[in-house]
Amino acid sequence: MALDALGFIFALGQTYGFGEYRQDVAAKGPPVVIAAFDTREEAESWLQNHPEPPHHANILIAGQYFLTADDPDINHRAILRDPAFAHYLKEMIQEGLPAPMATFNTLEEANTWLQSQPEPPRQVFVTIAGEYHLAVYHYRIKLRALYPISMAARSAQEGEAADGV
Repeated sequence: MALDALGFIFALGQTYGFGEYRQDVAAKGPPVVIAAFDTREEAESWLQNHPEPPHHANILIAGQYFLTADDPDINHRAILRDPAFAHYLKEMIQEGLPAPMATFNTLEEANTWLQSQPEPPRQVFVTIAGEYHLAVYHYRIKLRALYPISMAARSAQEGEAADGV
């Protein structure tokens, strides 16, 4: 099966993409995303009109992680909330957060800094008004983003509420 997977990667010309993915795994990067949207409606439209919809791929909607699903047998496509990023942040918190790379007073200052980086960091910690944030470069879609670490706790609470806990 592993040889088939490698054959698939080579046949589709995805060797560079696979190399980037391996670098990201080695660096313990956040879950990879394949697309980003401002609204759920934009994401739904994209998925419904996609000629070969991705199954089980991460996308961002307004900075939140979601998962795509496609069942061609029943012609059903869906976008589901994905707690993977919140779990990723929680794991980082449990391992202990490193000293921040930079400190900012406002979100605008931090965004200006992140957008001005000629070689964006894949992931570094910064503080904004005293709160830890993870600065991430989503290399597949060339998107730079800031995520508050408190997002992990908030997302976990939302997940527990949805699960009836």
